[in-house]
Amino acid sequence: MEYIVEKIGMSRTIATKSTPVTLLKLVEAKVCEIDENKRAIVAYAHTKANNKAIAGQQKKYNLTAEFNKFATLEVANSEVGNLDFTPLNEAKILKVSFNSKGRGYQGVVKDMVSVVVQKATAHVSHRRHGSIGNCEWPGRVQLGMKMAGHMGNEKVTVKNELIKL
Repeated sequence: MEYIVEKIGMSRTIATKSTPVTLLKLVEAKVCEIDENKRAIVAYAHTKANNKAIAGQQKKYNLTAEFNKFATLEVANSEVGNLDFTPLNEAKILKVSFNSKGRGYQGVVKDMVSVVVQKATAHVSHRRHGSIGNCEWPGRVQLGMKMAGHMGNEKVTVKNELIKL
């Protein structure tokens, strides 16, 4: 089953072995329509954004103005209404997907965790990447070469155990 969650923050367990945990909050959602494969159109509150397309969907499914974001999820519900959270009570392992924090365009030292050359008297390449390829053969830059570029804002999926609901 799939659910929409928001990350609240990070914490630790208070036990003999301290374990870092991610705090997640389940988002209240309404199931609008279900097909035969248990895939459903789900509406949830996200922002205050509203336009004619959203208003038309709200009118079609008899939703209030707060439910202005729609997603297709695999649900446990068999009928239209509030999203059913009961399968989470017996869940032991969760698989969570989020977009990582975007950091924009980063240089090679921050992006690829390169070693910074010590500052010497006649050395000018302190935060540079160095050589990126050979001379005549192969005549191109090898795949996977560490270079500067866009960092973050990628989909990250983590599968871990559920501490407490």
